[in-house]
Amino acid sequence: MEKPEFSHIVISLAQTAYVQLGVIEDPFSKSKSKDLEQAKFTIDLLDMLKEKTKGNLTKEEEELLEDVLYDLRMKYLYETEKKTKSE
Repeated sequence: MEKPEFSHIVISLAQTAYVQLGVIEDPFSKSKSKDLEQAKFTIDLLDMLKEKTKGNLTKEEEELLEDVLYDLRMKYLYETEKKTKSE
């Protein structure tokens, strides 16, 4: 078994957020659904992780976290705007 790494935490939380955003299917239910409130919470968790680990990450870990947060925020923004327009 491989040793746990920081990137595993980031990728695991990102995958959860992608499921909550409806981008990928839930591996358990095999269906897509959206829970934007939970997605925002998960994105906020990643942001908190970024703040708490500032200065303690390798360049690669920092870039991974930044890239994931940027992508998730853009997808969240898109989904919330889409929801607002449909209401």
